Amino acid sequence: MSTAPETDGRRSAAAARRRARESDIIGATRKLFDERGVRDAQIEDIARAVGINRAIVYRHFTGKEELFALTLVGYLEELRAELETASAGEGSLADKVAATIGAFVDYGVAHPAFSDCAQALMRRTGPELFDEISEGAMLRLGRAMTGCLSILTRLIDEGNAAGDFHVENPAFLANTLYASGLGALQLARIGITVTEAMPGVPVVGELSVAEVRGYMTKAALAMLR
Repeated sequence: MSTAPETDGRRSAAAARRRARESDIIGATRKLFDERGVRDAQIEDIARAVGINRAIVYRHFTGKEELFALTLVGYLEELRAELETASAGEGSLADKVAATIGAFVDYGVAHPAFSDCAQALMRRTGPELFDEISEGAMLRLGRAMTGCLSILTRLIDEGNAAGDFHVENPAFLANTLYASGLGALQLARIGITVTEAMPGVPVVGELSVAEVRGYMTKAALAMLR
C-alpha cells in the first residue's frame, strides 16, 4: 500500500506551520516597528516576542533586509487600499491625483514606521537587495509596490489620453513621486525647515503636515502638466 497520501499530509502540515511561524514573525516585526521605530527593532526582540530564539528567525528569512521587505509589504497593502479609495473619488483627474497624494501623506504620517522601513530598503542598491533578499520575497515586495504605483500611473495614463496631462513616462514619474514623497514625509515628521536669513545666518521655521501635503500636490500637478 502506498504511503504517499500520509507523507503528503505531513508535508502540508509542516508547510502550514512554517507559514504560520513566518506570519507570526512578520507580525511581531510590524508591532515593534509601530511601537519603537525601525531603528530600535532588533532581531532578538522580534524573536522574543514570538517566543523563539534568533536562530529560528534566520531559518525563515535570509536576513534582516528580507524581514524588513516583507514587513513593508503589509504597509504597502494597507496603503494601496487607501490610495484606491482616494483615486475613486469625485472630480477631475487632477482632483483625483491630489486626493491620492493626500492619502499617501495621511497614511505616512499615521504610520511613520512605513516611511522608515521603505527608506531603509531604498538605501540599498538593486544588486544588493537581490543578493540579500530571496526571489520569492522580492516578488512579493514588487507586487505590493506596483499595486500602489499602478494607481497613480493609471490616473496619469488617463490624463494623457484626455490631453490633461503630458507625461512621457508615467511609470517613472510615479516612482519619482513615491521616492520624493518618502523624503517629504520625513520633513512632515520633523516639522521644521531651515532657511538662510542672510549669508551664514540659518533660521529654523515651522512646517505643518498640511504644508507638506500642499507642496507635494502642487509639485506633482506641475510635473503632470
